[in-house]
Amino acid sequence: MKKDNIIQIKSYNFAIRIVELYKDLNVNKREFILSKQLLRSGTSIGANIEEAIGGQSRKDFYAKLTISYKEARESHYWIRLLKDTNYLSQEQYDSLIFDIEELLKIIGSIQKTIRNS
Repeated sequence: MKKDNIIQIKSYNFAIRIVELYKDLNVNKREFILSKQLLRSGTSIGANIEEAIGGQSRKDFYAKLTISYKEARESHYWIRLLKDTNYLSQEQYDSLIFDIEELLKIIGSIQKTIRNS
């Protein structure tokens, strides 16, 4: 992993947090459905970033980045829903929302740069 690729690093670290949250929700709260949805979307962000980085063309890069953005939007939804159904504490929610909104801003900015160049 490149040391200076901030979106790659942040999306990977977010995926780790999501995997840990998924394990916690399954074991301690016996919640399986919503957490599985978040696991899929939250880990997909970084996977699609990786695919974008390895893309064969600019168009391929942009397409995978767009998928990452959509997965981040979906993760944002599941985090809010888990909070509003009392599966996440306010502290967990605040931290996860901060991270996912940061990812959305970064991905959105990269998309905008590509569109405008």
